[in-house]
Amino acid sequence: MRAADLATASILILLGGVVVLDSLRIGIGWGTDGPRAGFFPFWLGVILIFASVTIGMQAWHRATDKPFVTRARLGPVLKVLWPATLMVVLITPLGLYVASALYLGFYMRWVGRHSWLAVILCAIGVPLVTFVVFELWFLVPMPKGPLETWLGY
Repeated sequence: MRAADLATASILILLGGVVVLDSLRIGIGWGTDGPRAGFFPFWLGVILIFASVTIGMQAWHRATDKPFVTRARLGPVLKVLWPATLMVVLITPLGLYVASALYLGFYMRWVGRHSWLAVILCAIGVPLVTFVVFELWFLVPMPKGPLETWLGY
């Protein structure tokens, strides 16, 4: 577990460093109309680095031979990881809304063992509400597939 904590802390320190450096590039000061574009990301990067250094120091001083993950705990993690990964892969050919409908339906039925009525209502309702909010109200285009093209979007 110590090695996993140290690796995670190191990666997050690097990520925080990238955020801080890019924020410095675009400006972290205060302009005439308020904070510049890099102000908030800079401080979030600093907090991320500080928290990650703290976690790394705790992991470094912790003496444990406990494994990062046991076989019994790996199963539920993979049960979440594989469907989510497949959904991300399906966004490109099918679009966000169809991929999320398939993901919700599959996950609710397979993991949650919900009734078919609940599965169908949620698998269609959540992407439909998301479509209305983002595409129609906020006018934010999301990745679309053949279904949306067929419907004229």
